[in-house]
Amino acid sequence: MGSVLISVDELRTLTAPVVLDVRWQLGDPDGREHYRGGHIPGAIYVDLDADLAATPTAAAGRHPLPDVADLQESVRRWGIEPDSSVVCYDDLGGQAAARAWWLLRWAGVADVRLLDGALEAWRSAGLELETGDESTPAPSSMVLTPQQLPTMTIDEVAEFDGVLLDARAGERYRGEQEPMDPRAGHIPGALSAPSGENLTADGHFRSAADLRARFTELGVAAGTPVAAYCGSGVTAAHEVAALAIAGFEAALFPGSWSQWSNNPSRLAATGPDPG
Repeated sequence: MGSVLISVDELRTLTAPVVLDVRWQLGDPDGREHYRGGHIPGAIYVDLDADLAATPTAAAGRHPLPDVADLQESVRRWGIEPDSSVVCYDDLGGQAAARAWWLLRWAGVADVRLLDGALEAWRSAGLELETGDESTPAPSSMVLTPQQLPTMTIDEVAEFDGVLLDARAGERYRGEQEPMDPRAGHIPGALSAPSGENLTADGHFRSAADLRARFTELGVAAGTPVAAYCGSGVTAAHEVAALAIAGFEAALFPGSWSQWSNNPSRLAATGPDPG
């Protein structure tokens, strides 16, 4: 899969990178205002709901994968060329930006990386932030080639014979809370692996060795099929990124719990055990 992360220092050495600001957080609709208040100079704001997902439905979930033609239009608007270096960041340790990282790689964009430490790493380095709206880049003629990363359908997940990781917070996995979806709990057989635990206290990804130890303890091993899901396919991309850093390839279930829980025929497990 190639390198997943880029540091602030490495970003500063790139020539004409395409920098995408994916400021999004569950329950916070003001990503563009946060962007306007201060972003990495030259960064382009990406609306996760509008640019990185199709219209939500009960049948497909809250963040279905966008139509390829729509995604290609966005990629061209952002000025991404086949040889572009693309860097994605947010203000959440990469947990929203990972959706852009994963989706662009899935769509065949070759060089896409996550800014390690997210916007806070830029701030902590004492670097300047830009305010206001972005300038409009020259449009590209990029042609996407989707299906470059593995995905799973709801039926495939139901029959999955591998390690299925639930990237949501533990209380949602256990069914103690469910702020967004119609039923609480988790997919039977899934293991709790909150995406926040992929990060250090300062919002950087844990080392490859630490992440490998984490996932190995959960039963991930070379040759074992692995898949990840979350509430709606956003933080599950962060799990896929962390697994890639650790040296494991994982499939993403885009519909995630929002699709599964809307289907009454799909069983839900609760409590700390996979069920």
